[in-house]
Amino acid sequence: MAKHGKKYEAALAKVDEDKQYTPLEACTLAKEIAPASFDESIEVAFRLNIDTRQADQQVRGSISLPNGTGKEVRVAVFAEGDKAKEALEAGADVVGSDDLVADVQAGNINFDAAVATPDMMSKVGRLGKVLGPRGMMPNPKLGTVTPDVAKAVSELKGGKVEYRADRYGICHVNIGKVSFEPKALAENYGALYDEILRVKPAATKGRYVKSVVLSSTMGPGIKVAADIVRNYTEA
Repeated sequence: MAKHGKKYEAALAKVDEDKQYTPLEACTLAKEIAPASFDESIEVAFRLNIDTRQADQQVRGSISLPNGTGKEVRVAVFAEGDKAKEALEAGADVVGSDDLVADVQAGNINFDAAVATPDMMSKVGRLGKVLGPRGMMPNPKLGTVTPDVAKAVSELKGGKVEYRADRYGICHVNIGKVSFEPKALAENYGALYDEILRVKPAATKGRYVKSVVLSSTMGPGIKVAADIVRNYTEA
């Protein structure tokens, strides 16, 4: 078992491991006990009762959080002509066509998210082995393959996050920073939880959300009551 530092152990001592906290309580506590000196991210892990080996039990999508994530997102756009101009005007950090494809193939990935116009996908498709494992491959279901590149760039810059259940049925999603007010974090949590419930696979049987754990980047996990719906910002 890995050893933790004194700050982590001190933070862990303040968490009641037998308690399931309300979203607001969990966000407040995570801020209070965050052990690092930098502005840590706040992440939520939803453990879902799904079998991701089944095609009809996939959980994946994206959502714009009401209070953003506090993270500066560098966005690359694969586009040409007027669409490339629109992307730049919307604030895209990197815009290109064959040149950008070549850069990515060479391992020069200086961005956090990627958008592509539909006509570019014949070229961008070659980058699946590079961008796919990083979760950065443009996807029409996530709104990142679209002719409206300006909207896509604005959403990604404004706090749009992707969620995807891994092979264990767990979704790990960033909902903000320690510097956020607890209510803002709880509002982001609530928006995300509502979205997770919305995309519940029809084939799922029994309890869908098995457990929820919230933590800062360097802090211990805090159990959140998974049956609290709607009253996210109440103590």
